[in-house]
Amino acid sequence: MLLVKGAKIYPVNGAVLENGMMLIDDQGKIAAIDQQVSAPADCQVLDLTGKVVLPGFVDAHSHVGIWGDGEGKPAYDGNEMTASIMAHVNALDATNPLQRSFASAREGGITSVQIVPGSGNPIGGLGFACKTAGTIVDDMVIKNPTALKGALGENPKRSHKLTRMGIAAKIREYFQKAAEYAQKKDAALAEDKPFDIDLTLEPGYKVIKGEMPFRVHAHRHDDIVTAVRLCEELGIKYSIEHCTDGHLIADFLAEHQVQAHVGPGLSSRGKVELANYCDANPAILHKAGVKVSLITDHPFLDSRYFHAYGGVAMKYGLTVEETLRMMTINPAESIGIADRVGSLEVGKDADFLVLSGEPFTYTSVILETYIEGKQVYKRPVY
Repeated sequence: MLLVKGAKIYPVNGAVLENGMMLIDDQGKIAAIDQQVSAPADCQVLDLTGKVVLPGFVDAHSHVGIWGDGEGKPAYDGNEMTASIMAHVNALDATNPLQRSFASAREGGITSVQIVPGSGNPIGGLGFACKTAGTIVDDMVIKNPTALKGALGENPKRSHKLTRMGIAAKIREYFQKAAEYAQKKDAALAEDKPFDIDLTLEPGYKVIKGEMPFRVHAHRHDDIVTAVRLCEELGIKYSIEHCTDGHLIADFLAEHQVQAHVGPGLSSRGKVELANYCDANPAILHKAGVKVSLITDHPFLDSRYFHAYGGVAMKYGLTVEETLRMMTINPAESIGIADRVGSLEVGKDADFLVLSGEPFTYTSVILETYIEGKQVYKRPVY
């Protein structure tokens, strides 16, 4: 067992513990966390006096392991462009756990990620959630699949020579087919009759049945509204990925109870859809009542700088606790893995990071990252 003591602990779901203690069992789970906890006499002790402990960050939208990171185009496996509708591909089948991007995530305090396909297709494929340390990706998986990825706007327009009308029509057509497929499948199951599985429509079936959400890449305000219209018309759970223009329509998004995965932060206005990029976007959305998760979209914001993105977002009126929730429990709940990660609570995985000082200040650095009680990153001394 491991006893963490001496640090200021931010559990997220609970009061901040000054000079708190956390006991971790041999399975990497949190056995106790409080101001004072009882521990076996022979317990290993990690004294973090003067340091700050946060839950491991959860990145709800990342391409770690499937996008070139120092390897160039041969490692760009995030978009399958052989057709515009590619619901049946899964990011898991392309993920390289030894790619340096995973080391960047650990350096940035990110212990869990949702890895999703890119945004080249109206329907782009399945995402999954995993830890950021390991050598066999199957052993790192927390949940698979977590969502079906889709996209609106310039990326699928450019990739498949579609208009915005055409992209929306492709998505409608896919889910109409999935709904018809669902009726036939459910009828066959109810009557215990054989049924031919369609791998392309199975992900749509899971979305139609409410088993997983549709995650829609949308930057521009009109694309965001189209995504909301489509998903509500279809009666499916969804999130808006990036939500760059969200601050322009924040009240609309709050009214529709939209889950916004906002980022990448620290960004340039590198394409036409980013003309209204605004660092205050997460704060504006939060104040309007939108549930926000910050994302890296790695490699478009290098995972190493996720903590800095939180600091920039906080400048616009967010509290430490509000910002921290956007990087921990909010994304964990959105992904459906909050039973294991996203906060420091008894029974959850002992995933945490050690800061040199208070969160989201420019002087604080991530000193160490732990996954299930084991150190997976230590800041080098130069």
